[in-house]
Amino acid sequence: MKKQIAVWAALTAVTLLMTGCTAETPPPAVPPAPATPSAAAAAPEPAAAPEAARAAAYRKWGIEPLPTPPAPPAVKPVKRAPGGPVPVISDIPTTDKVVFLTIDDGAEKDPEFTRMMDELGVPFTMFLTDSVISGDYGYFAPLVAQGHGVANHTLTHPNLRTLSPEAQRREICGQQEKLRKRYGTTPRLFRPPYGNWNEATRTAAGSCGVDAIVLWRESMQIKNMQYQRGDRKLHPGDIVLAHFRGPAELKGRTMTEMTATMLRKIQEQGFTVARLEDYV
Repeated sequence: MKKQIAVWAALTAVTLLMTGCTAETPPPAVPPAPATPSAAAAAPEPAAAPEAARAAAYRKWGIEPLPTPPAPPAVKPVKRAPGGPVPVISDIPTTDKVVFLTIDDGAEKDPEFTRMMDELGVPFTMFLTDSVISGDYGYFAPLVAQGHGVANHTLTHPNLRTLSPEAQRREICGQQEKLRKRYGTTPRLFRPPYGNWNEATRTAAGSCGVDAIVLWRESMQIKNMQYQRGDRKLHPGDIVLAHFRGPAELKGRTMTEMTATMLRKIQEQGFTVARLEDYV
């Protein structure tokens, strides 16, 4: 019997081999594909829209958002003619409802102001005096990195009309070189201390590579704007003067509070702020 069983098993194996009906080795198991998350779950959190982020920054500082400034003019309305005298300006010829912020000296070095300007993105031009900023040149570097303009306000803040032509030239050219070395660009704009200048100032500024002498139409005081015109209003293209000042000069108010007040007054009159260097 055992012999018959063995013969039968052998014949069966041969038959299966010949017919190709051998048992197949099962294929390796394929792990199931990971579940695909829904589009909503896979998408990153949307970033806040630029206008929403800007509005939030203004709210943080207690200010209504300023209108977006217009595109810079294709041709700058203030240009120094080759070899010609340096223009002296207190406003810019434009019909755009823009004003230009300029901040002088550099005495107050408030880190909150640096943060404020970074968050608001409001452009301004710094007219810096070396004797005032030399204690902390580094404070102004982040403001330069934000894109704010660097301009010349002399080495020692003298009344230039009391100086000889050569002494005026030293004050202006000396600060041109110091600012170039510190912040990487030679200033194109110059403001005489106290707004006092004469033709010797103009000649000296031109010899130092200045493109315009910049005065102002309004100045920001502690709580109010001081106007030069009788109508006590901003006009398109006005240049506004402020200073790097702290609580000691502002009767306890901070520079950020003064700046917020200034921006409110600009916004209330329907104006916005543009970059001075785009127009000069």
